[in-house]
Amino acid sequence: MTLQEAREKLAEVQHKGAAYNHAVSLIYYDGVTGAPEGVADNRAQTLAVFSEEMYRLSTGKETAELLEYLDANRAELSRHEARQIDLMLKDLRMMEKIPLDEYVAFQRLMVQADDVWHKAKESNDWALFEPVLEKVFDYHKKIAAWCAPDKPPYDYWLDRYEEGLTTERCEAFFAALRERIVPLLKRVLARPQLDDSVLHGSFPADRQEAFARRLMDVIGLDRARVGLATTEHPFTTSMGSHLDERITTHYHEDDFSLSMYSVIHEGGHALYDTGSARELAYTVLDGGVSMGIHESQSRFYENIIGRSRAFCEYILPVAAEYFPELKGRTAEELYRAVNRAQPGLIRIEADELTYALHVMVRFELEKRIFADELAVRDLPAEWNRLYKEYLGVDVPDDKHGVLQDSHWAGGNIGYFPSYALGSAYGAQYLRKMKETVDVDACVRAGDLAPINDWLRERIWQHGCLYRPGELFERAVGEPFDPTVFASYLEQKYTELYQLD
Repeated sequence: MTLQEAREKLAEVQHKGAAYNHAVSLIYYDGVTGAPEGVADNRAQTLAVFSEEMYRLSTGKETAELLEYLDANRAELSRHEARQIDLMLKDLRMMEKIPLDEYVAFQRLMVQADDVWHKAKESNDWALFEPVLEKVFDYHKKIAAWCAPDKPPYDYWLDRYEEGLTTERCEAFFAALRERIVPLLKRVLARPQLDDSVLHGSFPADRQEAFARRLMDVIGLDRARVGLATTEHPFTTSMGSHLDERITTHYHEDDFSLSMYSVIHEGGHALYDTGSARELAYTVLDGGVSMGIHESQSRFYENIIGRSRAFCEYILPVAAEYFPELKGRTAEELYRAVNRAQPGLIRIEADELTYALHVMVRFELEKRIFADELAVRDLPAEWNRLYKEYLGVDVPDDKHGVLQDSHWAGGNIGYFPSYALGSAYGAQYLRKMKETVDVDACVRAGDLAPINDWLRERIWQHGCLYRPGELFERAVGEPFDPTVFASYLEQKYTELYQLD
């Protein structure tokens, strides 16, 4: 085999993998947005077949020999090709440690878990979900033991979502945030609460959908390539490449802001994915490099842009076109309402100040389950205890507690810290961006193009070419510093609540 033939074969393997991912993503997307309730078993069967084919493609002898050959000749490869080899070899060496029958069984379990979770949440029935979730955690422990026997099992999964992340690093990060956020929250809660009445009323779902599509235009999404649907728990997924992206939302007819911010949040994910350079399509470099960097985009648009005073000034008259009852309300009322800091039950509805505390609860629970210090059956009680300790709220039922998130049902264990990391990354983007972009002026005018261009140049276009830490430092010119985020929160909430 010549080097040119190997290059062509490498492209062929990646294109085939992208096609499988496209099919699997479409099946999953249909399953959680529009599929009839009773077809989960059929979906599981189809996904099991695809999973087996994807396993064979990733770990087969032909692919392994191809990657080893190219790795031995990496001096003659481009940077893009060398990075492709690194990522594919990493996956191959992981996948080949997982028995094929176990891998297929795991994929079947994930379909079952997602289906059962939807039913359990709807009926507030933890007992229905508990035995399935116990299997999910058991499988994650087994996979970690197969793939990284010398590493703490939870560290294996943290690293899968954010390369280089460990339990120790998470604990240090959260400790740095707690040191500043908890005292700030106490000072905020001692002040009179902000009025959020502007958010509440009667907002029909059809008008919210029309407004959601307008929001997609505002933040710069290409609606020819980004679709919108509804589901129980909003998410974003790429259909095999950055050329086909889907976002979802959930409409609450008594509060238009919940869908507004879920659309902006998921739109941030979609902007990142669709911003990959065209030449990365159908390769392993396509799309976001890590979930921390991914969440830095979604949280940046949702909070730093979407909850800014400048955005409220722009979006209020736009929203009033769809919701006439907003006419006569002021942008300052909206700004104060969407930044009201109040400990609550639901993570995705949390304000910027308390959000990280929600993530800390999930991190603590996952960490203790992997350390065999907590049993899955005890999750509801411990969840409720931590919510009382961290946020001072009483959890009324499991639907608003341990069943609220879809992540565990989807097998995304180790993902949650990415949300808090992403929020913190965004504060450093803003500080660096302001050196060359008048961010407030752009947002106030409803022209996010300069902001999108800045992020596209420094982050989006590179896909997975750089490791997360390297990409971040290239973007902002300095290492990650969580105190920048803490200072951002202190400045914002001191002004909002007129703290002494």
